[in-house]
Amino acid sequence: MPVAEIRPVIAGCHPDPSICRVGEDHYLVTSSFAYFPGLPVHRSRDLVRWERVGHVLADPAHVDLAGLDVSDGVWAPTIRYHDGLFYVVYTVAEHRRGRATFVTTASDPAGPWSTPVDLGAEGIDPSLFFDVDGRAWFTATRDALSADAPGPAEIYLREFDHRALRLVGQERVIWHGALTGAWVEAPHLYRRGEVYHLLAAEGGTERNHAVTAATASSPTGPYATDPRSPLLTHRHMGAGASVHNVGHADLVDTPAGDTWAVVLGVRPVDGAHTLGREVFLVPVSWEPEGPVFAPGIGALTGPGAEEDPEGDAPADWVGLRGPVEHRWHGADLELAPAPDDLASLGRPAFLGRRQDRHHFAFAATVPAPASVDQHTALVAFQNQDRFIAQVVRRAPDGAVAIETVLRSHGTDTVLAHRAGAERQRLGIRSDGRRYSFGAVADGVFDAHATVEARLLSTEDAGGFVGVLLGVAHHGPIGTPWATVEAVSYPGAD
Repeated sequence: MPVAEIRPVIAGCHPDPSICRVGEDHYLVTSSFAYFPGLPVHRSRDLVRWERVGHVLADPAHVDLAGLDVSDGVWAPTIRYHDGLFYVVYTVAEHRRGRATFVTTASDPAGPWSTPVDLGAEGIDPSLFFDVDGRAWFTATRDALSADAPGPAEIYLREFDHRALRLVGQERVIWHGALTGAWVEAPHLYRRGEVYHLLAAEGGTERNHAVTAATASSPTGPYATDPRSPLLTHRHMGAGASVHNVGHADLVDTPAGDTWAVVLGVRPVDGAHTLGREVFLVPVSWEPEGPVFAPGIGALTGPGAEEDPEGDAPADWVGLRGPVEHRWHGADLELAPAPDDLASLGRPAFLGRRQDRHHFAFAATVPAPASVDQHTALVAFQNQDRFIAQVVRRAPDGAVAIETVLRSHGTDTVLAHRAGAERQRLGIRSDGRRYSFGAVADGVFDAHATVEARLLSTEDAGGFVGVLLGVAHHGPIGTPWATVEAVSYPGAD
């Protein structure tokens, strides 16, 4: 029997959540991959209702995403607060491996954030821990360096000089994980009394994802695997579970002294997910052995944020690999053209927002391009190798056409072709199982093409991200901008 729906607290593609608290406010950051601006920062008082207050990587000079696959880029940040400063550490990945690890600071999490400093650290998933004695420690995960290591990966530790923003002292390998043969990642250190607790994620960020743990009497170890591992997973719950892939936990204590964890999870439909990895909330209690996730239940139950039926929450519009030249006038978008295509590893003129629900109606009034060397499109974008675009083109004779095009494995397939007008209301709709692409006239949606949602899922397309819904405007630099009017989501016209 299917489990009742469990709501995330931050919906849409916001993976690898990390959290800290200052006073009554909680702050959370998530991975952003090749989207820009990067590393969105959210704030909440109650851990359920979150507002985005800024981005850690809002300055294009602070991050180099050029030429990166959409699922590479900025991975797995950790946010911590110490002595008046917020610290964020993160990795920039290329070819699915860590290229460099950085730290940046701010007195206000809304920004501005300092110029990132390269820590010269290997691997991915960096984290910071500030101990009560004033010392700070850096942890991360990488391929195991020893051929006889008990696992394929290892978590290592070095001291972090938080004033000079550099790693110092001896490097120590502190743990290889709890699950034989599984990659261990996402390390976070905590102190409870005189015991140090190391949380990690194992089993990959897919169906076997899990939270595991180890303990020590010193941050440098030695660490003993918590025999209760995994402490939280949905791997055993079967295909009928409403949330899969649960893991990558980070803990926070509320002002009242309660402990909660934020974790990632996905909400599949018919075995495939299009929303990406989302943020879920889990209660945690402490027993002598360590943290207990979802006491008495052992699985996600909530609480979760209520879905906003009107879509009034401010959208986080992002570009690919860098800033996009654009202007908003209310719900109207002016978008400058760019010559890079969505299928390239360049910087196309594309502005998108994360799809954050299964049922939606995304629509905009799209103008016909000024010339044959331009086209404007409404797009459901999974990655540069898999997207569906409803493209408005102008032929040499001046006629306007609307093409619905599927990009997959380097091939463009025209799913529908119709005559168009100088301006037309176009829409993308979904019921969670299918996406439909069409036009809206007098409030009636006419579908030109319908595809299975699985086409835009991670299971079918690969990668680590969810679908973006947005607008693209392709053309030579210096040619006319596109004015796309009345952009709306998720309500129907």
